[in-house]
Amino acid sequence: MAELTLRDLVSNRTLAPGMAALLAAAAEERRSLLMVAIPRMAGKSTLMEAILEERDTDVPVYLLGTRHGDSLGIPSTSKEIGYLTMSEIARHPVTDSYLWGEHVQQIFEAARLAGHAIATSLHANGVESAFEVISDTGVTDEQASLIDLVVYIRSIGNWRNPERRVVEYLYEVDSVEAGQPNTRLIHRWHEISDTFEEVSKSALVPAEAYKRQLERFNNVM
Repeated sequence: MAELTLRDLVSNRTLAPGMAALLAAAAEERRSLLMVAIPRMAGKSTLMEAILEERDTDVPVYLLGTRHGDSLGIPSTSKEIGYLTMSEIARHPVTDSYLWGEHVQQIFEAARLAGHAIATSLHANGVESAFEVISDTGVTDEQASLIDLVVYIRSIGNWRNPERRVVEYLYEVDSVEAGQPNTRLIHRWHEISDTFEEVSKSALVPAEAYKRQLERFNNVM
């Protein structure tokens, strides 16, 4: 069970209802997810766990890491297709699930071959620089193109004890070329007015699924 749900995050205005609706529908569709922020403790793991709680109950989540040995815990082909998760793509391991280089390549290739989705996070100051980090691990454009949604989180105030966390941008990714993503901005947060805007419609999730989820999250406000 996630520490906070998407409903909780809408209630505390980390997310707009439309953002939560898109992320919930994406989890139902088993879309791949990347959480991005600059400072530590920005809420990347909390948000990722909340999104994964929205997946179908028969979709497994495999938490990968070096504690599993050379396989990293990547499931065999006899296992159910699900989410391959890493705590973070990072050069310096904080836990065994912070991975870099060949380990990240191994996971992306396993997802590509077997049809798994990926859910992970990293530190970067935007969507383009996030994919530069992924490219630095040796992941190819074809592998990086598995990422469907990028969520950029702002941490406001002292990073150790932020006043607020808010999803500033939510992008869909069409493809990756020469290490750079071709993206669509779907939602954004305006700091001065403290308002959320739907910039464009999702091309990744069914409109009916989004509408159903939006009705659910609108009830939170």
